Amino acid sequence: MHLKDSISDGQPELPAGTAESEEGEQPQSGAEPVAVVKRRPRGRTTLIIAAAAVLGLAGGVAAGYRVQADRAPTPLAALSQPGLAYPAKALPAGSEPAPLPASQDRKVRTEGDLRKLIVPRPKGWQEDKGLTALSPDGWLGVEDYAMNFENEEYMYGDLLDQGLRRVAGASWKKGEYRAADVYLVQFSSGAAAAAHAEDQRSYMPGKRAAGNEGTAIEGSAEGRYYLFPAERKAGYLPFYQARAIFSRGDVMVDIHIYDSAPISKKDIRTLAERQLERL
Repeated sequence: MHLKDSISDGQPELPAGTAESEEGEQPQSGAEPVAVVKRRPRGRTTLIIAAAAVLGLAGGVAAGYRVQADRAPTPLAALSQPGLAYPAKALPAGSEPAPLPASQDRKVRTEGDLRKLIVPRPKGWQEDKGLTALSPDGWLGVEDYAMNFENEEYMYGDLLDQGLRRVAGASWKKGEYRAADVYLVQFSSGAAAAAHAEDQRSYMPGKRAAGNEGTAIEGSAEGRYYLFPAERKAGYLPFYQARAIFSRGDVMVDIHIYDSAPISKKDIRTLAERQLERL
């Protein structure tokens, strides 16, 4: 039995031979615990992250400035003028610097096939077709990605407002119960990618989410990874989750690991750091 297929419509089924009373009666003695996790109807994180409605960005709109007609124009700073951003001796007069190779130009890399930037599947893991919102070719539509959140309609509109361009994903499984999802969410600007990542991190310390501040991801300015407290219910195996959130350039990265056994910091940290290196 697959880990995420143990619950239907967000309500766990009691083990075989166990009756459920109107008051939530405990399972009959002798019933063996069964593996269970909260399966998302359409996106795996739907039933896991209860507080996943993303807050809108705070802030107001700046007022316009009046320009004095008789005021002399202010000269641009030296480094803002063409040709002055490079040392005079570095290039011949009138020449421009050579473009960065694709290996060093992050913009060129992310403009290609985004799916190729997903971290390679770790050793011992297998492809998992259980990520139902993921198309066979590894792409998700905006509406499919929005299904991973509690307030789908709000998230759909918010993502479009922020300039979401495309989403690539991968889903893996290991053993009987461990599963992982990786999302690369690309926006029209780096600012929008960073804002979406911050939106997700903002509610993680809450009791309905990870309940902690997380740990910084080395090499990422603001990225963090989180271990969630175990979710337990009488008659069922516990459910564990880990999540990593960060952005680089115009791509926001969202990684999840699920299991019925504890997930170590190393597990989620290693996967996050390897994905960061790919970008």
